[in-house]
Amino acid sequence: MRVFVTGATGFVGTAVVKELIGAGHQVLGLARSDAGAAALAAAGADVQRGSLEELDSLRRGVLAVDGVIHTAFNHDFTKFAENSATERRALDAIGAALEGSERPLIVTSGVALLAPGRLAYEEDVRAPNPAFPRDPEVAATELAARGLRTCAVRLAPSVHGEGDHGFIPRLIAIAREKGVSAYVGDGLNRWPGVHRFDAAAIYRLALEKGTTGARYHAVGEQGVPFKEIATVIGHRLNLPVVSKRPEEVHEHFGWFGIFTTMDVPASSQWTRDALGWRPTGPGLLDDIDQPGYYVGS
Repeated sequence: MRVFVTGATGFVGTAVVKELIGAGHQVLGLARSDAGAAALAAAGADVQRGSLEELDSLRRGVLAVDGVIHTAFNHDFTKFAENSATERRALDAIGAALEGSERPLIVTSGVALLAPGRLAYEEDVRAPNPAFPRDPEVAATELAARGLRTCAVRLAPSVHGEGDHGFIPRLIAIAREKGVSAYVGDGLNRWPGVHRFDAAAIYRLALEKGTTGARYHAVGEQGVPFKEIATVIGHRLNLPVVSKRPEEVHEHFGWFGIFTTMDVPASSQWTRDALGWRPTGPGLLDDIDQPGYYVGS
């Protein structure tokens, strides 16, 4: 199958490209820069120059393939609402180019806000939240109602592995800056995790045998206590590991503070059964206990 991958040069997208090519698929990857295009070509993919803002480029990419995997998003949280609107326009354009065909579209979502404080399952649906305007699953559901084959891959908050530039590197940077590795309260709030190559396998499996309307959880570990994450970081940086009171969260963590208190465990049992997915990568704590996470951070 020939597959158009948005976000093909990103942390998750590069793993998806590698997974698809390794399984015998052809990839057309979206790239906005010369460096990104060169990296895709070196990985064995064809290149579609463009971005989520360039809708004509997206349409051309869709018309040249048998299916689409959407992993792209601008994670600049200072422009979160604007970036969410850009993604929605991009998905509408992709959907319009797919309409009338049986070609699948897989969108990328997350498990973090599904069911805070309890174990989240694939059948859970996120409640509308004006403070969090991004929800690709809404676009996917609306496209499915128009007859498109859509499904969603929900990523764990911590997608980890070499090249990670998400939550864990931010925590490491804060620990370096503040001189302590901190957690909030008793630190028992839980973060799910998944290795990037295990997550990539779910995208491929969903492409090959996914069900319209399904939501697949890319969750290798359903909930790692935040205190344990902070403890590994403190050990690696040779810093004290301390608890912060809720009223100290903003001062210590800044804008990232909202994430440090999330208790968002999630199950992936249905996904494993439905797709035959078996994660094989290292767990979150083992992965972040490697030197690569601390070089240049």
